[in-house]
Amino acid sequence: MANDDALLVVRRALVFTALAWLVPLVLSGANYRMFLSDPGTWARFLVAVGAFVLAEQHVERGLLMKLAHFFKVPLIPTRSTSDAAKALARAHQLKDSVLAEVICLLCGLTISVIAVFGSLPNTSWAAYPALDGPRLTLAGWWALFVSMPLVGFLFFRAVWRHLVWALLLRKFASFDLRLVATHPDGKGGLGFLAEYPKSYVLFVLGASSAVATAVAKHLLYEDISMGIFASIAGGWLIFVLSFFAFPLSAFSIALSHLKESSLLIFGSHATSFQRAAERKTLGVNVVTSLPEEDNQQEVGLDVTEQFRAAQDLATMLVDKGACLAVGSAALLPFAVAVVTRVPANDLLEVLEKLLLL
Repeated sequence: MANDDALLVVRRALVFTALAWLVPLVLSGANYRMFLSDPGTWARFLVAVGAFVLAEQHVERGLLMKLAHFFKVPLIPTRSTSDAAKALARAHQLKDSVLAEVICLLCGLTISVIAVFGSLPNTSWAAYPALDGPRLTLAGWWALFVSMPLVGFLFFRAVWRHLVWALLLRKFASFDLRLVATHPDGKGGLGFLAEYPKSYVLFVLGASSAVATAVAKHLLYEDISMGIFASIAGGWLIFVLSFFAFPLSAFSIALSHLKESSLLIFGSHATSFQRAAERKTLGVNVVTSLPEEDNQQEVGLDVTEQFRAAQDLATMLVDKGACLAVGSAALLPFAVAVVTRVPANDLLEVLEKLLLL
């Protein structure tokens, strides 16, 4: 069943990339060399479209596994189960909203018109010169009404669905979750959730390819300097990480409260245990010996390990592996653009800028 689903996704990716990339290539006719030599067509129509379609299955499966964890453990208390179910049903409704998809398509079409007519060259695979200015070729018209809107639609739909997911997580964060400070994941039992950005690696790669190619084009024509290029790459990285930090940050309040409460309780028990052990050993407490404690012979349980675990509890859901995965996907297209289109002597300037982030 899983293999059939994977095969179906691959077929969809092939169909979409054929519509976005192969058709305008054929329509470009004698200008096919210009089409193939344009990095933007490869990055947007082939890489981005293919990555967006292939990412859908990874995202769907990854997020469903994270949601299942909330209910199987369960992390959501019984009194909040009904509210959680309603929030989940609402999220499914919003995710597949026809209105939302229409808006995403309109946004994609708007971006397409702005991108094509805002920077239409005099001569290219997409346009040819005329007395009243450049006019679109058949390939250009196809790119305007099919290829570019398709890229925009897939991108905005994925962003919309992530927003729905983010709002769902923030709703879950408002519940009185069954967290425990001593959980071995060091995140109160929410460590699994910090890994969800890994499901978006393909999506980030596709989006970054389109952005990096557009920026590299300005770099090639010396519209921007290497320093600005590096700053844009760094800004894009920060944006990508913030994109995933938005839903995860909602759990910081609960984790901070859990840490404070656990340290207070474990600290109190640790004090009682250590003072009892001190009296058992010395017969009296070294400091502030209280009469009511003299008759307490029970040592109790040693909660030293629990106290240390509470001290180490992370209040931010950050997974290094997930950050590395999405960060690499965000910067890889920029690195490729620099290596293939910029003289080697200028690479040091970019690296220095990125290292200073």
